[in-house]
Amino acid sequence: MNKIPVYFMPGMAASSKIFEKIHLPEERFEIFYLEWLSPIDKETLTEYTARIAALIHHENPVLIGVSFGGIIVQELTKVMPTLKTIIISSVRSNREFPLRIKLAKSTKIYKLFPTNWLSEIEGTLAKFGSAKQKKKLNLYQQYLSIRDPKYLDWAFENVIKWNRNQADATVIHIHGDQDEVFPVQHIHQAIVVKGGTHAMIIYKHQWFNKHLSHIILNETYEQLD
Repeated sequence: MNKIPVYFMPGMAASSKIFEKIHLPEERFEIFYLEWLSPIDKETLTEYTARIAALIHHENPVLIGVSFGGIIVQELTKVMPTLKTIIISSVRSNREFPLRIKLAKSTKIYKLFPTNWLSEIEGTLAKFGSAKQKKKLNLYQQYLSIRDPKYLDWAFENVIKWNRNQADATVIHIHGDQDEVFPVQHIHQAIVVKGGTHAMIIYKHQWFNKHLSHIILNETYEQLD
């Protein structure tokens, strides 16, 4: 039996380490991890996605993307057929953005965000933070490894300016009911994970290990616990 190729795309500024606790049955699936590329000057989302597509070497793969990675895998479906496309902690169209993101687009206030804030916050917490804050910082540094301002500028802008205004009904959406980035009240037709935050791919890995293979292999499924 040929194994099903499954490609994972991490969230903004994250490495594929966010998937290290995700396991699929080895007899059925072969897992591949995609990583963020450094954007080229004035590169469009379509052009960037074409470069990611060149890293996928199987026909009809399963594509799984988290957050901004969910947007990327949806863009990939424009240039390649997939067995299934699954997004986690993401959106299927810009209509699911919360008001603050819609306002950021209309006012272009995102252009004023300093992209070196990551390093500045890290330095402050490392020196003066509480033990709990330092523990969170260690986890943050472990998984969110990309600090390149050029990448962060590009990524912020391309999330906010994403122009898909109609959801693709074939995309499977898994979303936490405690997601603080894309609140669940704006999300439509998703498999909702109780207690799931925006980082649930890390903290709810047991849920994914229990259900993800079923979601990939079946055409229909009920709400999962």
